[in-house]
Amino acid sequence: MDIEKFLKSILQQHLQLGDEVNSYTKETPLLGALPELDSMGVVNIITAIEENLGCVIEDDEISAESFETFGSLMDFVESKI
Repeated sequence: MDIEKFLKSILQQHLQLGDEVNSYTKETPLLGALPELDSMGVVNIITAIEENLGCVIEDDEISAESFETFGSLMDFVESKI
């Protein structure tokens, strides 16, 4: 699975970010930098990850650090595969 492509698709669909997502790198800041990534945005992203990967993400696994950058979110998703 191409985690980068998977996450970009989820961010586009669930945060309505459009094509700007295609320019994201591992260093691209997310939490605090994207107004769309508020508490409901985080819940939507987590739900989409769970549904698409068939996994369960426990509340204690979720941290601000996981959503800090695009790279940290990729690492988090990779840990769930």
